[in-house]
This record gives sequence, C-alpha cells and structure tokens, in this order.
Amino acid sequence: MTNQDIETYCLAKKGVVKEYPFDKVTAVYKVGNKMFALSSDVSDEVSLNLKCNPLYAAELRSIYSCVIPGYHMNKKHWNTVTCNKEADDTLVKEWIDDSYMLVFTSLTKKLQNEIDLKG
Repeated sequence: MTNQDIETYCLAKKGVVKEYPFDKVTAVYKVGNKMFALSSDVSDEVSLNLKCNPLYAAELRSIYSCVIPGYHMNKKHWNTVTCNKEADDTLVKEWIDDSYMLVFTSLTKKLQNEIDLKG
C-alpha cells in the first residue's frame, strides 16, 4: 500500500478526518476525535500505526515480522505495521478496519449514531 492508498481507504470510512496535530508529516486519522491510524507522508518505507486489541496485537507481532509494538505509542494497544510483501494490501486493510471499529465502538452511542447519520 502507498500513503495515498492508506489515505483514500481511511477517509472512505464514516466520520473520518485527517489531521496533523504533531507535525507537518504525520497524518493522523480520527473518528469521533479519537485516533485509529497514523502514517508518515514522507517516509520512503510506508508504515502506519494502528490501534489493536492487546491480545491480538501480541499475536500479530509473533506471526509477522512487519508488525512491531507501536512507535511512539502505547505498546500494549498500538502496532506499527510496515507495508511490504508480508503485509499485503488485503491484510493491511483488514487491520485498518479492525482499528477503526475498535475506536468507533468505544464512542458513545449518541456519537456513533451522529456519525452513522452523516455517513
């Protein structure tokens, strides 16, 4: 996946916004004002941080060498995924979906309904 692929895929989800709260190159994707994905716009190696269930995060790290504890993030809840041949587009999209749903379902029911109505 390219950074553009990541952006297009993330922004297609209901209620998602892209911001740069940390610097001018780290794109942060949020739903309900909560982060679910981060990626660098300038890195030669495409990678992204994704929120993950702690048990599943550890499992992914044990299976895939391209998945490591989240860089500059809470290592229990975040993974950094390097997009390479080991992590093909389908797999990365599945992990983005999981991250999005983990954050979306943590939102209040009221906010979830507002996002659903807008989307």
